[in-house]
Amino acid sequence: MTGPASASPLARLPVDFVGSFPDPAVRLDPVLPELAFVGRSNVGKSSLLNSLVGRPGLARVSGTPGKTTLVNVFRLPTFYLIDLPGYGFARASKSARSGYRALLERFLSTRSTLAGVVWLLDIRHPPSADDRTIQELLVASERPVLAVLTKADKLGRAAQRTRARELAEALGLHDEQIQLTSSTSGAGIADLGASILAAATSEEA
Repeated sequence: MTGPASASPLARLPVDFVGSFPDPAVRLDPVLPELAFVGRSNVGKSSLLNSLVGRPGLARVSGTPGKTTLVNVFRLPTFYLIDLPGYGFARASKSARSGYRALLERFLSTRSTLAGVVWLLDIRHPPSADDRTIQELLVASERPVLAVLTKADKLGRAAQRTRARELAEALGLHDEQIQLTSSTSGAGIADLGASILAAATSEEA
């Protein structure tokens, strides 16, 4: 289901790191459509972003969950990619987890420039309680959502199809809202890049 590995169309575009911001209401100049990446801690957001733009060291990758604690902004020519803090990291303090949740909630509910959300889920695991909570936030925000199943290389093709179907049913998603990827093998990266580019272009129109 992941398709052959090939380069993302975003890798042909210039990309710059704008900065890391603690305020979800940060003003970005110029004003452009924004695509936000959300997902559980250690689901592979930074690795996926790096694969999409063809820049291995652009977003900081760590084996320790919970490293992304700010709103990290990357600018492409006509839109922004935004890496938001991972949720559900058990080793973070209760106040830290509450702060991450508040940042996510405010970002998803208040940003008028948010064109859509790329929601990362580990294909190997059923939705967690934290995933369900984020699902409620996403539904309430009424933003377009693309669910990206990461680490697809960990499963065979038949298992990929089965898990994708199970997760779609569990989360009430349509088939066209789900894409499988692997930052390790590169599978699905080109298709996801094309989807993101289409979403940003649609918002401009």
